Amino acid sequence: MDDTYIHFLTTGGTIDKEYRTRRGTRNLTVGPPAVERILDTIVPEPTFEYAVETVCKKDSLDVDADDRAQVAAACREAPGEQVVITHGTDTMTETAAALDGDKTVVLTGAATPQRMVDSDAAFNVGTAIGAVQTLDSGVYIAMGGGVYPHDAVEKRDDGQFAPK
Repeated sequence: MDDTYIHFLTTGGTIDKEYRTRRGTRNLTVGPPAVERILDTIVPEPTFEYAVETVCKKDSLDVDADDRAQVAAACREAPGEQVVITHGTDTMTETAAALDGDKTVVLTGAATPQRMVDSDAAFNVGTAIGAVQTLDSGVYIAMGGGVYPHDAVEKRDDGQFAPK
């Protein structure tokens, strides 16, 4: 594996949510990994090799200790040294705290589902891709144009991530 390989792990969360309509009701459900659609929009193509692996498909409020252990194991077992994890924003910091810092790992997500017109998903994934290729090993969070060590950031009541 060379320095231009990024392993993407997906866990669900708002970034992957989409509306499903059934008999007059609309439900917001976790759909296929948004990161695949985002990567498909890179023209002419990404300048790095990558693979996308789904660990779970949950709202982050439903992610528990067993799920975090699975994410940590998938991260350890991922080929290469660069991992981007898409995750729901509500418990992103808890999952980040459960990860080893042996590789360069960047967690990101979205406040608005990628399928929606004004989503921040592509911007956040792009920030995470740039960050994972330039940072030293450790665990980071990339949201809203900021990149922070996982233990130095918090999600505020207004939904923004900011330094503690």
